[in-house]
Amino acid sequence: MVQDSRDDAPQEQDETFFKRRRARSIAIALVLAGMVVLFYVVTLVKMGAGLFDRPL
Repeated sequence: MVQDSRDDAPQEQDETFFKRRRARSIAIALVLAGMVVLFYVVTLVKMGAGLFDRPL
C-alpha cells in the first residue's frame, strides 16, 4: 500500500501546534514570575529600610 503524503500533514501540524503552545506557556510563566518578583521588590521598597530593624 502506498502511503499518501497528506497523512503526515496533520501530524506535522499537531507537532507545530504543541511547540507553539509550549513556547507560549513558557513565555506566560516567565512574565508571571517577573511580575511576582517586581511586586515583592516594590513592597519591600515601600515598607522602607526600617522593616528589618524592628524587634521580632
